[in-house]
Amino acid sequence: MPFGITIVRQNNRGLIETLGKYSKSVESGMHFYIPLVQRVRKVSLAMSPLSLPNYSIITKDNADVSASVTLNYHVTDAQKYTYENTDSVESMAQLVRGHLRDIIGRMELNEALGATAKINQELAIAIGDLTNTYGINVDRINIDELTPSVSIQAAMDKQLTADRERVAVIAQAEGEAKSIELTTKAKNDAVMSTAKAEAEATKTRADAEKYRIDMIQSGLVEATDEYFKNQSINAFSDLAKSDANMVVMSEDKISQLGNIPAIGELLKSKKK
Repeated sequence: MPFGITIVRQNNRGLIETLGKYSKSVESGMHFYIPLVQRVRKVSLAMSPLSLPNYSIITKDNADVSASVTLNYHVTDAQKYTYENTDSVESMAQLVRGHLRDIIGRMELNEALGATAKINQELAIAIGDLTNTYGINVDRINIDELTPSVSIQAAMDKQLTADRERVAVIAQAEGEAKSIELTTKAKNDAVMSTAKAEAEATKTRADAEKYRIDMIQSGLVEATDEYFKNQSINAFSDLAKSDANMVVMSEDKISQLGNIPAIGELLKSKKK
């Protein structure tokens, strides 16, 4: 009976079927089989990428978002992968979509858009090891894109624009209020400084005047009668030089004029 020869490449697994029934698995290398009776299926064990196209998901607050997922997987059990599922890869993809819809469906839109890392982590835990079910293990899974629908995006853009305008108006109003506050404070400080300077100048002048009066009073306390007589003579001398020719004095003061030598001599000459 002639034998056929097949080569199973490295990182592949060979599945030998005899009369259509699985009989054994073979490793990479050269193997013999019986043509027409046996068939060799070859299954790659290498890591393979898979991209899941955009599909719609409804969030907890009824927002429509589109999700795009990529993942890497490899076959861990060639027999289960080939015989226990018609299409293990598609079954795995459906499982990923289902878990993703469940995770995002429990989140509101804003939370979902800002929590892709958290969703990736929960999704990886939910999928777990699929070896027992599909003979596959998911090595990496990632949400590449999570975007709201066009209508929701337009509404979000309007809200964002409104928020930015509101912040700008508030900032402008705060700036103007701060400017007014600083201007008012500067004016008040100037007024207070001027008033303080005037008060200090008035106090200085008052202190100087008080000092002058105190010095005069101190000098008068120690002055003798000769000083006052001399002052009277000076006063009458100044009066004689002026245009005035009349002095009003009380009677008791007039009687004392004779005590002043110059006035006494003047009065004696008048009597003669």
